[in-house]
Amino acid sequence: MNISLYNKCLDANFEAVFKNKNYSYFKKGYYNLNIIGVRANKNNIVTNEFDDILVVLYRTENNNIHKKLYAITTEPGLYYMTNKIPSNAGTAILVPGQYRSCWALGKHKGKYKALVQVKPVKVYRDYNKDSIYDMNPETIQEGVYGINIHRSSDIISPSKVDKWSAGCQVFKNKIDFSSFLYLCDKQAERYGNSFTYTLINENDLV
Repeated sequence: MNISLYNKCLDANFEAVFKNKNYSYFKKGYYNLNIIGVRANKNNIVTNEFDDILVVLYRTENNNIHKKLYAITTEPGLYYMTNKIPSNAGTAILVPGQYRSCWALGKHKGKYKALVQVKPVKVYRDYNKDSIYDMNPETIQEGVYGINIHRSSDIISPSKVDKWSAGCQVFKNKIDFSSFLYLCDKQAERYGNSFTYTLINENDLV
């Protein structure tokens, strides 16, 4: 866990962050989830660690507001950054932004329940196979690329991202992921199988 970023997320006013960016912030209804990825400021260096944070903010039936924080990666692991990928399209790195209704509960690679991409999102394409994330606006593409929100190992919590992400948003810990899916199920029961994900940078926190 990135403790420094964890503490920043714990203290951050995400409603104010969203207002500054003209993003929608969901306050009405129970289990109307604000799912937020916070990308750590690492000078675009591939740390190959789960050092980003996923934040979920929501209201429960007793009108209490809850904030859950989980260790994730919002970027590809070292393997996919330094090896040629089959499509030769360049490694995908999700562009920060708010993606409305772009995910739904489904099966990651047909294997287990996760949030799967169902509408276009924007990605940078990194072609040069080194350990630096090249987030060049000129490489941005938009489409459905299988940028899912899923877990890593079902057996252990790996210390390195490696092959667990080729651009997906990936949980380090399977127990955290189960907790997240429970909340997703609660939302789907009330509002249907459609989820918004917002990715911001550490520097955006207020």
